[in-house]
Amino acid sequence: MSEIPIERIAKSTPPAMARSIRSLSDRAIAWIFISPTIFLLLAVNIFPLVWTIRLSFTNYRVNRPNAEVDWVGTQNYERILTDPDIWATMQATAHFLVWTIVLQVLIGFTLAWLINQKFKGNDIWTTIIVLPMMLSPAVVGNFWTFLYQPQIGLFNYVVSFVTGANPTSFSMIGDVDLAPWAIILVDTWMWTPFVMLICLAGLRSIPDSIYEAAECDRASNWRQFWTITVPMVLPFLMLAVLFRGIENFKMFDLIVQLTGGGPGNTTTLTAIDLKREAFERWRTGFASAYAVILFVTVFGLASIYVKALNMVKQH
Repeated sequence: MSEIPIERIAKSTPPAMARSIRSLSDRAIAWIFISPTIFLLLAVNIFPLVWTIRLSFTNYRVNRPNAEVDWVGTQNYERILTDPDIWATMQATAHFLVWTIVLQVLIGFTLAWLINQKFKGNDIWTTIIVLPMMLSPAVVGNFWTFLYQPQIGLFNYVVSFVTGANPTSFSMIGDVDLAPWAIILVDTWMWTPFVMLICLAGLRSIPDSIYEAAECDRASNWRQFWTITVPMVLPFLMLAVLFRGIENFKMFDLIVQLTGGGPGNTTTLTAIDLKREAFERWRTGFASAYAVILFVTVFGLASIYVKALNMVKQH
């Protein structure tokens, strides 16, 4: 009968090595197994970050690899923080970020509360509602670009039916005042189901016994909602806000498909502006400093928010 491969390996292992392996602790064995993964993560994540920070203090241009690279210190950071165009981009990003989160939280929580009532056809409606988040941003961008067309787009005709306005009298993605709201509407349509699913998980995690005890105390439905439902769903809601906030801060593909950052720079968000600096104007050092500032901003705000989330969970 042939030997099992593991038995052949054990017999061929030198006695000294075998004794060394047997003397290893469980923690040492665990580090041996996870070390390759940690090394890979460091190579993929930490090295590019360190290299970007280094480039941010230089005038390096990637399209001029043979040109002399000068150390400019904090000059790139000073130019970014005093550039009115970049501050306008930051303002456009904040406008997009705040309104998408507000609308997605309100609509998502409302849909989750309605679906949690477990009416007939509940599963079918849940599937229909989550369809937008299953689509590619490129598909969604092209789809809504067609809907926003003043001459043939369905959106303008729906607005005309509701308000009586001429459907060709306005362009959602061509008007300076309407374009920011156009991208907010599309992102809300696409990602509200994500917030809804997280809120629905929170609603269904609340034990029925709590509501039964509240009914025994003759608490009204409104009081049950504000004293039981909202506090217990709040951590899930805050988690959804964290995810959507980080994603919307770096929003790129959907906006490019819809407006390309226009008209003018009205819908130019920070991710689009960063791409233009790095791969259109080829100011690599300047773009690196820009990326570092955005990273510090997101990391700092997320850290503060996570601490607040942990405090809510403890209470």
